[in-house]
Amino acid sequence: MGRHAHANGDELLVDWRTDRLGAARRGDNPLVMAKLNSGYAVFGDTQHLPGYCVLLSDVDGADHLTDLTRAQRADFLADMGLLGEAVFAACNGFDPAFRRLNYEILGNSLHHLHAHIHPRYSWEAREFRDAPVWRYPNEVRFAEEHDTLVSPKAEEYDQLREAITAELTRLA
Repeated sequence: MGRHAHANGDELLVDWRTDRLGAARRGDNPLVMAKLNSGYAVFGDTQHLPGYCVLLSDVDGADHLTDLTRAQRADFLADMGLLGEAVFAACNGFDPAFRRLNYEILGNSLHHLHAHIHPRYSWEAREFRDAPVWRYPNEVRFAEEHDTLVSPKAEEYDQLREAITAELTRLA
């Protein structure tokens, strides 16, 4: 957890999830993999689809892609592609059932510009395999068994995160 100082000098512990960008900037977000030109490549909090990542824009006040200048937009979209390339390479070596990636810029619940990179697998149930990821029920997507930090598969997720980070380093 990050620490914030109050005017009176006291420190308050703050969960990094309440300010993801600030935590990334401070080095308090444990899931940040790399700083890219436009923002931060972050391994997803949940891994119901192993390899799920997010690109957080590093532009203050950016809520929509159109809030960026054209140059910033080009950087953000290029970094989204770079992160996707790294996820693709790592997931392709991680699970032979890996099929493809889905890219999404939504912004409906977190009002700061970010992009989702969702790996898709042939082992997904038919009713979800060819549909957007948000069709999965929340109790599946956010189940503790898929929580990146506390899951019984946390060590496996760490290996995948390290592989994506290594790919990002190689590509950048």
